[in-house]
Amino acid sequence: MKIESFFSESIKAALKNDPPGEWMPSLPDDCIRLSSGYPAPHLVPVLQLEEAVVSLLKEEQDLPLHYLGSPKMAKLTEQIKERSVERGMRLSEGELLITSGACQAIDLIARILIDDQTLVAIESPTYMEALEVFQNYTEHFISIPVDEYGLQTEQLEKVLGERKRKGLSLPRFLYTIPTFQNPTGTTMTKERRKHVLELASKYNFLILEDDAYGELYFDEHSMPLKAMDKESRVLYVGSLSKVVAPGMRIGWVAAAPEFINAIAWFKKDLDHPFAQATMASYLDRIDLKDRLNMLRDTYQEKCNVLLSALKQYLPKSVSWYVPNGGYFVWVKIAGVDTSQLLDHALKEGVSYVPGKYFFLDQQEGTEYLRLSFSFADESEIVEGIQKLGKVIERN
Repeated sequence: MKIESFFSESIKAALKNDPPGEWMPSLPDDCIRLSSGYPAPHLVPVLQLEEAVVSLLKEEQDLPLHYLGSPKMAKLTEQIKERSVERGMRLSEGELLITSGACQAIDLIARILIDDQTLVAIESPTYMEALEVFQNYTEHFISIPVDEYGLQTEQLEKVLGERKRKGLSLPRFLYTIPTFQNPTGTTMTKERRKHVLELASKYNFLILEDDAYGELYFDEHSMPLKAMDKESRVLYVGSLSKVVAPGMRIGWVAAAPEFINAIAWFKKDLDHPFAQATMASYLDRIDLKDRLNMLRDTYQEKCNVLLSALKQYLPKSVSWYVPNGGYFVWVKIAGVDTSQLLDHALKEGVSYVPGKYFFLDQQEGTEYLRLSFSFADESEIVEGIQKLGKVIERN
């Protein structure tokens, strides 16, 4: 029996892509992990989450452990709506759906919007897991470059105009991470945000806004595209993974009710009632504003340590963008294939993610790498960059 013969044609096509997570290096036990886009271990609120679980089970007994779950699941929706107001987004009834992390949200949006002929516009570089999701549904993409000011919307306008003049298909949606982009750490300017919304209206496409890092700003917050959207073109994806705990798998979609209804149709009951109720219980017990301020201060300090180490220990020919928030610094090493360099770096005891994995055309990313300042502690960051500097000098 040939098992593959039972797969649908769309699944057969998807399975021709690289396996999910192919980009993740296998790390030695003692490696300094500048590749890990995870919260710092000591910032995960283990004790507070334990207290939230105990309180939840004492109060509701078996309810959070059933299919239908706890009344606190509805409370979590209201808590996220309240938090959204602080970001400039006032969500009406039926405009928000909790998901099992941001990746489920992205996959569900892809499921309702993409077929095998759909054209998707993406940033170049972009978040590799979102790219993996989209490639499961379509082979048709246009890539628009990112610079230190975010997505180059003038390039997007040029491409859209040319395609329209030639009678070519236009994108159904643009996937963008406008604030502290993964991997570049850059933030789209207010002018470009206005421009991209104007282009969406003119060329009739949607915007999938991924805002996983938006609350981790160092100086001032940027207005989400969703808060500026007057035509319901933006489907906004948020997450508590970066500010509470990724293993809780709490994400959400904020969008027009018609989109939310379609997404919920396919999501069905694929909730995590216990995790959602626990998160609601946790948020009830803490001051999230205080926690966010603490996270911003901590990550800004760690970022400054990384930037200082880059200046001190890397060759002058190496360049990078300076982020104003988030988790990442994007580095260019001219003339060096960072995939090949990684083998030497791992032997030295430091890891990063090669830049090629963030590009549709991987050849565009060979000179780049992504460093994370979120996971390692400050002394490890300095030591890791010292090691990386030695590796670059030798190669």
